[in-house]
Amino acid sequence: MSDVTRTEHTFVDAEGVTIHYYVWLADAPRAVVQLLHGVGEYATRYERFAQALAAAGYTVYADDHRGHGATGLGQWGGDSARLGRLGPGGVRAAIAAIVQLAGIIRDENPAVPLVLFGHSLGSLFAQKIIGADASRYDAVILSATAYRTLTDMNGGDLNARHKHLGTTGHEWLSRDPEVWAAFAADPLTFDATVLKLFGLPDTLRLLGTPRRLNRDLPMLIMIGEEDPLGGPASIRKLAAAYEKRGGLTDVTVTVYPGARHETLNETNQAEVRADVVAWLDAHVAR
Repeated sequence: MSDVTRTEHTFVDAEGVTIHYYVWLADAPRAVVQLLHGVGEYATRYERFAQALAAAGYTVYADDHRGHGATGLGQWGGDSARLGRLGPGGVRAAIAAIVQLAGIIRDENPAVPLVLFGHSLGSLFAQKIIGADASRYDAVILSATAYRTLTDMNGGDLNARHKHLGTTGHEWLSRDPEVWAAFAADPLTFDATVLKLFGLPDTLRLLGTPRRLNRDLPMLIMIGEEDPLGGPASIRKLAAAYEKRGGLTDVTVTVYPGARHETLNETNQAEVRADVVAWLDAHVAR
């Protein structure tokens, strides 16, 4: 099967920022996946994953968040040194733009299930979005996530326990040295300390714990065993909170042995992609 053609689109958010987003359109989609990338990266780093989803019948929409990728370059006049700065409205505006895109997706794909997939910072955004209104979505996948407290989420040097393995500073991302090298060489990726980029008030806005949701959604939480952001204990606490306080009745936790932060760029990435497709097939496919 040949790859689908990725298309690029834009919309203007409430603060006047032009948000760039991408669509991988499946034939007769069984569901749509709205993908939220992490800090220091951008949407089209997920090309291989998006192609796999489209081939399995899942259309993918993914934006470059405020301050990232094409959106960030447009905001800052092409100055890549300013990438990561979210601009006017900060975290609240970045999340509002994601919700605005969800509305566009719903308008363009009526009566098709919509899944929210968030990786790392995107997973923290996803937690906040469903906490405010889970009814926008039909399922949620949280990748490389954490229980959002100062004691259960690492706000320091994420590479600290992996830095002895190489010299790029990106060894925490994956066991694959090619991933480290590609991240280091990519002009649109950057080292990201959220506190330094976002400031204290916006960093604190990322914290919080699950409360009762206004819809019972199936949820998949997937991380690498060696992910320094949260780790297995943190996400098991998160899963329990979504069940006990959030009211969710179908929460799956998958921990990949030995894997690090970016399971979709890990040495077992084919297994991870297949697992996501299988979970979608079982939970949301029309």
